[in-house]
Amino acid sequence: MENNEARDERDQMPENDIHNNMESLLAQQGDIDFPRQGEIRTGVIASISAGQILVSVGTKSEGIISGRELEQISKEDLDQLQVGQSIPVYVLNPEDQNGNVVLSYNRAREEKDWQDAEALIASHESFHSQIVAYNKGGLIVKFGGLRGFVPASQISLSRRASLSGDSPDKRWSEMINEEIDVCIIEVDREKRRLIMSERAASTETRETVKERLLDEIKEGDVRTGRVTSLADFGAFVNINGADGLVHLSEISWDRIQHPSEVLKVGQEVKVKVINIDREKKRIGLSIRQLKEDPWMDMVKDYQVGQLVEGTITRLAKFGAFARLSDDIEGLIHISEISEKRIEHPREVLKEGETVTLRIIKIDPDNHRIGLSMRKVESMAYADMDWQTLLDEMESEDDSEEAQGK
Repeated sequence: MENNEARDERDQMPENDIHNNMESLLAQQGDIDFPRQGEIRTGVIASISAGQILVSVGTKSEGIISGRELEQISKEDLDQLQVGQSIPVYVLNPEDQNGNVVLSYNRAREEKDWQDAEALIASHESFHSQIVAYNKGGLIVKFGGLRGFVPASQISLSRRASLSGDSPDKRWSEMINEEIDVCIIEVDREKRRLIMSERAASTETRETVKERLLDEIKEGDVRTGRVTSLADFGAFVNINGADGLVHLSEISWDRIQHPSEVLKVGQEVKVKVINIDREKKRIGLSIRQLKEDPWMDMVKDYQVGQLVEGTITRLAKFGAFARLSDDIEGLIHISEISEKRIEHPREVLKEGETVTLRIIKIDPDNHRIGLSMRKVESMAYADMDWQTLLDEMESEDDSEEAQGK
């Protein structure tokens, strides 16, 4: 208890002095670093038991990690924690009913990760990480304890060029555990959204990728690519990050009106390099040249000099078309219709008429057969006609002999 002498002394003190002494006491208490809710601190592990972890956070009472906050720590992380180790902790409650500071280890690490992400988006710096998962839209990349999403449009050109398969499983699964450099381009804590870009972290551009490809490829090369877009005049196919053009005429041996009849965007195709213009940085590709030409099979029984029967199907100023079979037509140029000079084929021929013709040209590249009427009696083919006649007679004899047996 305060003695009478001390009380008398205090009563005799001026009011200002009393006030100053109170401020001094409060100031001394203010020097005590009390934890604040939502604060992240670095603490030292004091003890680890089955139900709790005690952490010294610079106050007289130790902080505690227990209950749900302890259960949320993965076994892998828990096994690495040791007494005396410094760890980050998040202050959930500065003082519970037992006077303990309630802490969270996972919240501290997550908060630090978000802060690091915000710092990276501000600095535009990239970081090195690992692809840990995927979904139908792109790749999932690890960022501390968080996971970021790299949309397909933000994957680097060279990585996209190496993709194969028609489904996300086929396209992305082989990339699991691959290393990757990315930039963070969007941070949204409320939605827990972290968007990343490999393209932003890469120095490559479409131009540099195409220049590299132009240095590597040569005419005649066969490559695997992916259809990136379709146009009336053809299809663009991406090879190792650079686009080449498959002209409409080089897509199929069949006559088509639009690439969409046989191709779709995203489809994987094999292409042959048929033209390279390094000055204009253009690459010409072909799909049909890697497939057997059905026209060649249809004309395998025809040869130059052979006599054939043809039905006139159409007359034009430059000549007449004659059908040799259901799938094969040939052209009789106006100069090959008659020995006389004529102005139009209708002076000699009419549609539906069947005439004897001689094959004078077979052009596999353009799928054309040249026919002639005026060379039907040509002596230049006399030996061939004689041999053909002998072959036919021999064939008839064999047939009769077989029937006689």
